[in-house]
Amino acid sequence: MSSVSSISVSRAAALSSAAAAVAIPAARTASRALSTVASQSQIAPRQARHVQPKSRQAAAVSALPRSIPKRQYATAAAPEKTYPKTFNKILIANRGEIACRVIRTARKMGIKTVAVYSEADASALHVQLADEAVLIGPAPTNQSYLVIENIVKACKQTGAEAVHPGYGFLSENSAFVKALDEAGVAFIGPNTSAMFAMGDKIQSKIIARKAGVSCIPGFDGVVSDAEHAVQISREIGYPVMVKASAGGGGKGMRIAWNDEEAREAFRLSSAEAKSSFGDDRLLVEKFIEDPRHIEIQLIGDQHGNVVYLPERECSIQRRNQKVIEEAPSVHIDPETRRKMGEQAVALAKNVGYYSAGTVEMLCDAHRNFYFLEMNTRLQVEHPITEQITQLDLVELMILVAAGHPLPIAQSDVKIHGWATESRVYAEDPVRFLPSIGRLNHYQEPKLPKEYEGTNAIVRCDSGIREGSEISMYYDPMICKLITHGKDRKESLELMEKALDSYVIKGVTHNIPLLREVVAEADYREGKISTKYLPTKYPKGFLGHQLTPASTVELLATAGYVYARRDERDKSWIQTNVSKFHAPSQKWDIYVVVSNKNMEKESHKVSVEKLGKEYKVVINDETEVVVDADWTLESSLVSVRLQGSDKSGARDSFVVQYSEALPVGFSVIHHGTSFNLNTYSPAQFAATQFMKEKPKLDTSRVVLAPMPGTVVSLSVKPGDTVNEGSEIAIVEAMKMQNVLRAPRGGKIAKVNVSKGASVAADEILVEFEVTPAAKS
Repeated sequence: MSSVSSISVSRAAALSSAAAAVAIPAARTASRALSTVASQSQIAPRQARHVQPKSRQAAAVSALPRSIPKRQYATAAAPEKTYPKTFNKILIANRGEIACRVIRTARKMGIKTVAVYSEADASALHVQLADEAVLIGPAPTNQSYLVIENIVKACKQTGAEAVHPGYGFLSENSAFVKALDEAGVAFIGPNTSAMFAMGDKIQSKIIARKAGVSCIPGFDGVVSDAEHAVQISREIGYPVMVKASAGGGGKGMRIAWNDEEAREAFRLSSAEAKSSFGDDRLLVEKFIEDPRHIEIQLIGDQHGNVVYLPERECSIQRRNQKVIEEAPSVHIDPETRRKMGEQAVALAKNVGYYSAGTVEMLCDAHRNFYFLEMNTRLQVEHPITEQITQLDLVELMILVAAGHPLPIAQSDVKIHGWATESRVYAEDPVRFLPSIGRLNHYQEPKLPKEYEGTNAIVRCDSGIREGSEISMYYDPMICKLITHGKDRKESLELMEKALDSYVIKGVTHNIPLLREVVAEADYREGKISTKYLPTKYPKGFLGHQLTPASTVELLATAGYVYARRDERDKSWIQTNVSKFHAPSQKWDIYVVVSNKNMEKESHKVSVEKLGKEYKVVINDETEVVVDADWTLESSLVSVRLQGSDKSGARDSFVVQYSEALPVGFSVIHHGTSFNLNTYSPAQFAATQFMKEKPKLDTSRVVLAPMPGTVVSLSVKPGDTVNEGSEIAIVEAMKMQNVLRAPRGGKIAKVNVSKGASVAADEILVEFEVTPAAKS
């Protein structure tokens, strides 16, 4: 990635490759000088001034960067706009991409900003973008971002007049709002009574029923213990959803299908809720199978005005956390949209709600909908609503917090095109487990050339840059990738191309899954529900499975890249060693394609140079002509194919060149990594006699699925367990993962203790090897 800000927009007057844009999409035409996030271009590089809370020791100061290098930001002409008086300075009580997002709108409005950060975030992008930055504690959230006292002190110290909470952390904590109010600091969000009423999932369901909103059957009280959870679940009828009363984001939520699972759901959900939100209260409600997750965005002011915006579809989820969202929903017709919106507005007015809020609902195949919960904050997925309404929700929140009436009425709300958002996480999409590490290469996608001059947009909301560290302490989100097209088809085509061009190296990420979903036939037809991922991938996601078409694309690229690399090597030898080593014009090779989720495939590939193009013949059958844009230093290979029989291969596509291997190289195709080992015919013949290294027998060990902390151990050496028995619980990024026995048998070794930090694939527990197994 260029050392640039992270809310980037690729447009026709394209931003240079050396500096991705900092602006959320600029207005598409001069007439779009609305209150859109787009108008916040032209952010001058500046240094953050680090302000240390007086309670911190001087030692903390020495750990801070002494200077922050100036960074070059791409600029675009922003429409001039005059804003009413709001605040001189605001503090953002958050981190990462949402802190960067708020900073940019504040900057656009002429408001100075204060960032807060933990010791782990000392060099984070949001710290560098803000005018001032305050260290508020060590890396763990319960010692930094969740400490109300430290944030209030930071406000007093810097003179911040208001606080934007972002999402997560303290964004729905009424005690935080009360503390700010007592300190004379405005909260850019709802008032405490509305937050408490609607932010509490138990209380909000009671209020929703009284307001005439359709609700899911469930228990409206607090679940006292595991046996109480079982009793309630039996009364409601399995399956049930056990979930945290406070917070959201998929944390503290479990589905239970029987008594045993209800007990486990209570135990794990309460622990996650306590860790994430400081509140371990749980509720139980009927789990509706195969619904769609639809939500209505609200924005209200302190004068009694509330407006609903078009719905978002958030049905593509894993572990109850959203992965891909879009707006509007292909399932919702205008009449259903009106009914959902009016019920959401009635609910908000019932409690005097103002600022941004979201009413989440479950919707069945017949468009019957049920109130799920209300999030009394800005949602992660708010950008897709901004794109289709041309409104800046953060701007509206600031105006409302300053006492101004909404500048829009319900009749002003229109739908402009279609927007899709992919949440790019640092996680293994096979097991949905977080990954940590440093981003040693990072390049955000830009608008493809063929869309220049259109209204299409590619937008990246992130809070990282090349060199950033993905830590085990926080949510593993890398970026929210948003595409906006004239319709759903164009938006999804843009998303495919953007994901293909998104370069992330240093951590495992979920782009393979995102890329596969947005191209999948049922998803393209809108045949989705919250069960989409487990239904499509019942054995887990294993990456792109090669088809005849994608195999041709892969091998054509392999032949082209091999020839280009060989030409470079021979040219260097001819120039520096011997003039008799002229570059070749023809190449005959074998390409062995593999990755960890597929059996090796061997293919014969012949390449011949034809001027600037290359003829590639695959397995003596398929013949294509390759023309590509690629420099040997670049990660992206833009390929164009010609040929009468391409087995359905596309005319143009992008493949990522990852790295050189001892024999060959690796690439990313359809979001999935493939090793392409290249051999001469003689070398390939020799490989047929080589033995492969035996793989670890994972049935005899329990491995840590990701880096994290052992919060519970259920076994000791000598214990006998059954297959599926709980062995340990490892916590990472506030999610608790139960590790179970892969087989029955006796425990031979326990290599860790409670509280230990473990690495991914570290052996935690070993089983005794039986005589039969030894033989």
